[in-house]
Amino acid sequence: MRQRALLLTTVALSMGAMPVCAQSQPATSPASQSSAQDRPPATEKLERVEVIGADVDSTDERRRSTASKMVYGRDEIDRMGDSTLGEILKRLPGVTVSGRPGRGGAPRMRGLGSGYTQILIDGERLPRGFSLDSIEPDQVERIELIRAPTAETGARAIAGTINIVMRENLRRKQNDLRVSLGGEQSRPRTTASWTYADNAGKLDYTLTATARRSEHADESLLHTLGVDAAGTPTLEQSLQTRSRTWHDGAFVSSRLRWQEGRDRFELQPYLTASKARTVGDMQLQQTVGAAAAPFATGSYVADNRNTLGRLSGSWLHYTDDGARLLLRFGSSLAQSDASTLTKQFDTTGVFTRDRYDDATQRDTSFNQSGKYSRLLADRHSLVAGWELQINQRTDRHTTLDNGQLELGEFGDNVQAATRRIAAYAQDEWEADAQFAFNAGLRWEGIATSSSSAQLAVRNASSVLTPLLHMVWKLPDRARDQLRLSLTRSYRTPTTGQLIARPTLSSLYPTEGPNQPTSPDRAGNPQLKPEIAKGLEMALEHYLEAGGIVSANAFARRIDNLIRNVRSLQSVSWSPVERWVSQPQNIGGALAAGLELEAKFRAADLWDTSLPLTMRTNGSLLWSRVDQVPGPDNRLDQQPRYTVNLGFDYAARTLPMTVGANLNFTPSFTVRQLDSQIYDQGVKRVLDAYAVWRFGPQAQLRLSLSNAAPRDFDSATTVLLDDGGSQRRDTRARTYMITTLRLELRF
Repeated sequence: MRQRALLLTTVALSMGAMPVCAQSQPATSPASQSSAQDRPPATEKLERVEVIGADVDSTDERRRSTASKMVYGRDEIDRMGDSTLGEILKRLPGVTVSGRPGRGGAPRMRGLGSGYTQILIDGERLPRGFSLDSIEPDQVERIELIRAPTAETGARAIAGTINIVMRENLRRKQNDLRVSLGGEQSRPRTTASWTYADNAGKLDYTLTATARRSEHADESLLHTLGVDAAGTPTLEQSLQTRSRTWHDGAFVSSRLRWQEGRDRFELQPYLTASKARTVGDMQLQQTVGAAAAPFATGSYVADNRNTLGRLSGSWLHYTDDGARLLLRFGSSLAQSDASTLTKQFDTTGVFTRDRYDDATQRDTSFNQSGKYSRLLADRHSLVAGWELQINQRTDRHTTLDNGQLELGEFGDNVQAATRRIAAYAQDEWEADAQFAFNAGLRWEGIATSSSSAQLAVRNASSVLTPLLHMVWKLPDRARDQLRLSLTRSYRTPTTGQLIARPTLSSLYPTEGPNQPTSPDRAGNPQLKPEIAKGLEMALEHYLEAGGIVSANAFARRIDNLIRNVRSLQSVSWSPVERWVSQPQNIGGALAAGLELEAKFRAADLWDTSLPLTMRTNGSLLWSRVDQVPGPDNRLDQQPRYTVNLGFDYAARTLPMTVGANLNFTPSFTVRQLDSQIYDQGVKRVLDAYAVWRFGPQAQLRLSLSNAAPRDFDSATTVLLDDGGSQRRDTRARTYMITTLRLELRF
C-alpha cells in the first residue's frame, strides 16, 4: 500500500502542474565503478534480454551510481521511432528542446539556456557548431543524464550533462537493417540505417551507417507594432514568409576493439555529412510608418553544407596490482559552409536591393586524456586524471549589400584558438552497506585568443571546483535511497562572445539600419566565467521490472552572470554613434526546481494483469536574475514547468505494442536586462506509435510525431528609452510527421 500511495502521489504531482496554466558516474560498489570499456574481459556469455516497458539494466546502473545519473538504453531510444535525438531528449526528465516541434533545437536541462548544459559524445565535448540532430538515433547505444557535475565528467555543467554513447559491440553478434518511409504534408522523408557487429578471436567490431533524405515546407507570419510613449502606433508591418527545404545527410561510424592479455585497444572513426537548400519568398505589408516600407516582395535561396570527421582511440592497461590506466586521444575536423542570396522588389515589381551573405567556418581539434584508477582496501576507489584539448577555428564571413562590401576594413577572416587543460582527482568511498560517498576536486584552465585584420583578443581563466556526492540506502528499505550533492560548476564565455569583431545589424528586412530594436553586435574580451554553487537532493524508490519513482530538488546560485547589454556607443567602425549589443558580466542569479519521475506497470498501482506501462515526469522550474526588475525576471527562456505523460500497451492476442506520449510546456514570459521581453506560447506535442512483430527477426513500426499540430507562437518586445516600445509577434506553422519503418535482424 505504501508503494502504491507513493506512485499515486508522484503521478498526481506531475499531472497536477498542467492546470496551473490551463493552456557517468561510478557506482557505489568499487567493482561496478568502471564503464563497459574499463571492465576486464567478460568470462561468461552475454545473452540478449528484451523487456517490454522497462529497461532493467539501465535502471540498475542508475541505482548503483553514487552521483545522480539516469541512463536510457535502446528501449527508450527505439520506442517512439524518432528521427532525431532532439525528439527523444524532450521526453526525458528535466529536458526541454528549444524551437518549434519537428524542426530540432538545442536541448536544455532544467530549462536553462545555451551553454548551461554540457553535451558530450562518448564523454567528449561536441565540436563547435555540431548539432545533435545530425546523429541518427540508430547510431546511439544509450543516453546518460548527469544532473550534478562530477570531477571525471567535467564541471562546465551548471544545469547538468547529456552524454551520448555511440553503438558498441560488447562481443554480441548483430546485423540489423532499418528502412523508414514517411512524410510531412505529402513531402517525402526516407531513411536507411544498418548496424553490423561481430567478433573474430580477440577482435570485436561494430559498423553503423545511415543515409537520409527529406523535404519540408515552412510558413510563418511576423507582425511588428511600434508605439510611442502615448501609445500611438508609429510602425505596423506584416511579413509573410514561405519556404521549402530539401535535406540530404549521411553518417558512418565504427568501433574496433582488440583484447590482448591485460591490454585493450580501441579505435572509433566516424564521419557525417549533410547539405540543405532552402528556397523562400516574402511579402511585406506596411500600414503605418513614417518612411516607406523597405520592400514589398522578396525571395531568397540559402545553401548549407556541414561535414565532420573524427577519429578517437584508447589504450586500457590492467596492472598486476589491479589498477587501471586508460589513455585516450581524439582529433576532429569540422567545416560548415553557408550562403544566402536575398533579393527585394518594390510594389511594381522593380528590383530594389540584393544582399549576399557567405560564411565558412572550419574547426580543428585535438584532445588527449589519461585516467588512473585503483581500488584500495575494498572500500575506496581512487581516480585521477588529466585532459588536454586544443581547438583552432577559422571564420570567413563576407556580406555584400548591393555589391558593396560590408565592414571590409575589419577583414573577412577571423582566427581563433582555444587551449583547455584540466586535472582532477576523486575518491569513491563505500563506507558501509548504507552509505557511499564521491568526493572530487577538479581544476580547469582555458585560454582563448583570436585575431583578424584590425583586432586581437586574448582571454584566460581558470576555475577550481570541489564536488561531493552521497547516497544513503535507507535501513530496512532495500528499494529506497536518498541522494545529496554539493557542487561548484561554471560556464565559460564562448569564442563568439569573446571575439570583439563587430557584426553590423543586418538591415533587418522590416526596418532601417541600426536602431535600438536592431543593434550591431560585438564581443567582449573581458568576460569572466559564470560560477555556480549547487545543492541537489533526491529520493528514489525502485520497483520491480525496472520501474522507479523519484523526486529531485535542486538549487543553483550563479555569479558573474553573462547577459547582452544594449547601449549607444562611439565605435571604431562608424563616424557616428551606433546602437551596440555586447555581452557583459552583470551580477548574480538564482535557479531552483523540483523534478518528479515515475515509470511503472499498471500492476504496481492496482491488482491487474493489464500489460500496461506508464511513463511520466514533470519539472517545476524557478529562477530570478538579481539585476533585472520583476516580474518575470527569469533566466533566459526558462519555462515555469514541463510535463511528459506516456504509456505503452502490449496486446496479448496480437503481436502488437502501441503507445503515446504528450509533451507539454506552458506559455511563459521572460524579462531581459536590456529592456527586452520574450514571450513564448503553449507548446503541446503529441507523439504516438504502433509496432507489429512478425517474429524475432522482423517488425514494422508506425510513428506519428506532432500528431496534433498547432501553431507555435513567440514574441519579442523592446522597451525604448523615450517610453515607446516595439513588439514582434511570430506565428509559425507546425506539421505532423508520419514514419513507417521496417526493422530487420539477420
